[in-house]
Amino acid sequence: MSEKIILLFHKMHGLGNDYVVIDESIEEIIPEDKKAEVVNALCTRGFSIGADGVIFVTPSNIADIKFRIFNSDGSEAEMCGNGIRCFGKYVYENDVLKQDKMSVETMGGIKELVLKVERNTVTSIRVDMGLASFKTQNVPMISDTEEFIDEEFKVDEEMIKLSAINVGNPHAIIFSENLEELHIEHLGPLIENNEAFPERTNVHFVRVNSNQEVEMITWERGAGLTLACGTGATSTVITGHRLGVLDKDVIVHLPGGQLQITVYEKDGKLGAFMEGEAVSVFEGITELEF
Repeated sequence: MSEKIILLFHKMHGLGNDYVVIDESIEEIIPEDKKAEVVNALCTRGFSIGADGVIFVTPSNIADIKFRIFNSDGSEAEMCGNGIRCFGKYVYENDVLKQDKMSVETMGGIKELVLKVERNTVTSIRVDMGLASFKTQNVPMISDTEEFIDEEFKVDEEMIKLSAINVGNPHAIIFSENLEELHIEHLGPLIENNEAFPERTNVHFVRVNSNQEVEMITWERGAGLTLACGTGATSTVITGHRLGVLDKDVIVHLPGGQLQITVYEKDGKLGAFMEGEAVSVFEGITELEF
């Protein structure tokens, strides 16, 4: 027998990377075994709300609150930079967690958020994205090398320079001076689903304009071509800094807007702060049947 529920939701975006937010901080609304199916249905543009993914607000035993993020194809991701800023704005403005500093549990580790608030409205969020790893076993990436940084990678019978990094989730970074000439919608899925990446990967195509400014286009794992990617911007700047082509403070220009990334070093590893806005678009009600 099918079950029907009335779902309250919020629609939000970070630089055009848009999400449906579902509050399960008090009780579970979507059964765990139905989440992937419901997420896929809710994200289907033209037939439902439409989004790049769904965020669930849930309780945590190890942090102030827990963030779960599902891609539009129903797969759960470890972390999402734009999504976690939306999450922080939602929980503060909707009185779930009225703190301008909060620790947030994610599958990619605990993240520390600092919210800039004006007249009870969150205007920007700074996220400590944590330490990155270039170790191929941590990305994860199947490779004979311990790290895969600016190495030749075979795609569709061609060789491209690629760097692999994990900032809570996996990323492949490709620096190019000619973004317009790249067939991103062709290369993106080929790299995302390449057998070298057993958990698939996000793919970013980047042009360095100066040592303090880059442009980035993202093919997101499980979502496709998106307007922005916070973890991608973070991984891009950390990689560029490691390669010596970017400073510690870098503005990343994405199709949906820009992010400020600040690299730091701790225990011999590189990490970064990400800062940007999040926007509440609308709230609504929909009926679900499953």
